[in-house]
Amino acid sequence: MPDTQALVNDFLNKLKKRKIEGSQATAKQTAELLRSVISQTRMPYTNQAAALIHSVKAVGERLIAANPVGCMHVMAELAVGNVVRRVLHIIREEDLSLTTAAMAGLNLSAESDDEDDTDRDNHPALSAAAIAAASRSTLRPPSLQTLLEDVPDSAAVPHTSSSGGDSEGKSKSADKSSRSRKLKHDVIEAVNELIQDISTCHELIAEQAVEHIHQNEVILTLGSSRTVLEFLCAAKEKKRSFRVFVAEGAPRYQGHLLAKELVTRGLQTTLITDSAVFAMISRVNMVIVGAHAVMANGGVIAPVGLNMVALAAQKHAVPFVVLAGSHKLCPLYPHHPEVLLNELRSPSELLDFGEFSDCLDFGSGIGAPLLHVVNPTFDYVPPKLVSLFITDTGGHNPSYMYRLIADYYSADDLVLERRTTSGN
Repeated sequence: MPDTQALVNDFLNKLKKRKIEGSQATAKQTAELLRSVISQTRMPYTNQAAALIHSVKAVGERLIAANPVGCMHVMAELAVGNVVRRVLHIIREEDLSLTTAAMAGLNLSAESDDEDDTDRDNHPALSAAAIAAASRSTLRPPSLQTLLEDVPDSAAVPHTSSSGGDSEGKSKSADKSSRSRKLKHDVIEAVNELIQDISTCHELIAEQAVEHIHQNEVILTLGSSRTVLEFLCAAKEKKRSFRVFVAEGAPRYQGHLLAKELVTRGLQTTLITDSAVFAMISRVNMVIVGAHAVMANGGVIAPVGLNMVALAAQKHAVPFVVLAGSHKLCPLYPHHPEVLLNELRSPSELLDFGEFSDCLDFGSGIGAPLLHVVNPTFDYVPPKLVSLFITDTGGHNPSYMYRLIADYYSADDLVLERRTTSGN
């Protein structure tokens, strides 16, 4: 099996050469890489969870640090960071689960061995829920749920007196070794589930299409998105009859590809220019679009032109629905330094180089251009313009997204600090 460094280097090379296309493929391969890292991590006698967290963070820091502007796809970096943080959260949750089970087992054992009723009054038994709540409070800020849970302040796990000397020491050593193996096994199983969720996100989102698309409706979308394609086709398979307006998504014209695919699958499709969106929006019942990332505040990083569509939808009171897999939910805010909201593409998508050269001022002697071409890739759509998010876990209002994101990430992992190395 290749070592961790070789796996990381190979993954980075694929990203930099853009051999991995799309957020889903990037997220899935990141999770597979971290699964290999966890599998190869040597577990110490104590602090096994800390060792796994250290290994994953070290790789995560390297993946994110290797993202100079223009070198790696911006949204690929966000997908990588999301999965790294998800895996870190998984490690913390699995460690918490094992700790809770161990504490509950110790409490039950002590309770069965202790026959003194007075002693029992002095050391009240803790329920598993109370122990879990107490353990959670050490890992994250208190939530409303933990504040409402009944955790006695003076509660402590009963301490059993030791007897047996060497045999007890060997038993404890065996228990720790067994716990170490179980922690790694449980984490890998949870990461496998994450990989499965990423792989099936399109299908899980598409299953909800029939609940949102109704007979004889007109749907508007922009550009090309596999999630949107599968969503619309799933409604068609449920015998829904509707029409789709596809804005072409200049200057890359990805909407042309989506329109062709929709026609191939038997959907009534009308291709329109981006500038015609406002003129056509009054005929539309719903706007359904994909997203590159959903930020912690519910804002959406999406293909360029979608903010214009969202504003037109708001003006005409048309629902604006965003489809996004859970791997696209990002715990960072748009103003965070790690978030590069845009990526400038080549001017050649707008002008031929021959046309551009005609706009250079050669009379000045330095050939400075009088014409500048700006070709951004992404738009930012604020949460106030979004009506509904549909993820692989169901439909959610924009105001709920922060809570959904909080369930996937730990506060301690939001900032993956980059390591600084000093040369001698």
